[in-house]
Amino acid sequence: MEDLRYPIGKFNPDPKPEAAKRLGWIDEIAELPDRLRAVLSGLTEEQLDTPYRPDGWTVRQLVHHLADSHVSAYTRFRLTLTEEVPLVKTYEQDGWAGLRDARSAPVELSIQLLSALHGRWVLLLRSLDEEDLRRKFRHPEWGEVDLETTLQMYAWHGRHHLAHLTGLVERKGWRRT
Repeated sequence: MEDLRYPIGKFNPDPKPEAAKRLGWIDEIAELPDRLRAVLSGLTEEQLDTPYRPDGWTVRQLVHHLADSHVSAYTRFRLTLTEEVPLVKTYEQDGWAGLRDARSAPVELSIQLLSALHGRWVLLLRSLDEEDLRRKFRHPEWGEVDLETTLQMYAWHGRHHLAHLTGLVERKGWRRT
């Protein structure tokens, strides 16, 4: 079950990443919408409503969760760059994933949202310097978090959920057309 929950392992930040790693994480964020679209290509509505693991969200809910989460991350970056150690708001991700729209809306809506959002986010990320990346926000559960770590976290977050989806497609033997 741990492998199904954390198919690429738990998030483990690099405390002193080199610039090349940072650029790689930004590229991963840039590529996520297209990679997501490729994994979902050809899946039926029934397949989209299949949980990716026992007691997990459905594929559809997971895609909508990515959009919800990454909107929040983008907002946290902008707040952190314009305010001194802002306190950020959390959200109840299971509650959001259980809302009617997350259980029924077409996944393409969230893929389009991610495409536009990531386009803007990547422009912002590529403009940041070392000083910007040291800026911090306060999270009610995590304490102070810098943007360097947050960048790594959201690159990991995309890989993490893509691995959930690709793992499900492989386990089920679903053919993508």
